[in-house]
Amino acid sequence: MFLESIVLFYSLLFVVAFLYAAVGHGGASGYLALMALFSIAPAVMKPTALLLNLFVSATAFIHFYRANYFKGKLFLPLVSASVPLSFIGGMLTLNGAIYKKILGITLLIPVCRFLFFSNKNNSELKAYNVTLCLIIGGSIGLLSGLIGIGGGIILSPVLLLLHWTDQKQTAAICALFIFCNSLAGLAGQLINGITFTENMYWYVGFAFAGGIAGAYYGARRFSQQLLQYILGTVLIIAAYKLLFTKA
Repeated sequence: MFLESIVLFYSLLFVVAFLYAAVGHGGASGYLALMALFSIAPAVMKPTALLLNLFVSATAFIHFYRANYFKGKLFLPLVSASVPLSFIGGMLTLNGAIYKKILGITLLIPVCRFLFFSNKNNSELKAYNVTLCLIIGGSIGLLSGLIGIGGGIILSPVLLLLHWTDQKQTAAICALFIFCNSLAGLAGQLINGITFTENMYWYVGFAFAGGIAGAYYGARRFSQQLLQYILGTVLIIAAYKLLFTKA
């Protein structure tokens, strides 16, 4: 049974990375959800999710950047505020029970993103506001470092709601946003020490392989709506486990 659990975990890790990369995200919320379902300790969950994020988000960003979807001028104020606060958030340590509740609530944000904003298509984009960019970037950065995500899954519905970017531009900005915040969050966690699983090389290998495959097939116009519905369903299950069970 133990061997079966290991095989299932790595298989799901590959699938999560694949699905997230296919829609332009790093996957931290998915990795955290998966680790929560397998009852991995919160002290291991945060740095592990951020490290896996680095590999998958970099792959996703390269894909969308080469397709000329990246809006650098909008990205700069967002990341300039998010990175220092993500570093601070990474330095903070929460009680395990409190951490799981915050994570459970936070996972509901990408659920809304995947289930209700999957077809958001802005034909008329609006000019962004630098001050608002700084506020949004800083708020998301602090939360990202605190719970161990890159923040792109929270940023993407905000950008779409404000009509600052379309789907592809959102994916490009969020991919690099995720990478930068994940790096800053890890750096902040180094202050207090980081605990990685002894199987981290396997984690990285399966997630990176899934990210490469997801970015490739996402470029071949996979059904984005179907992928996002699948991700939303998985995150609902994980959020329920974190909020309403003791496991």
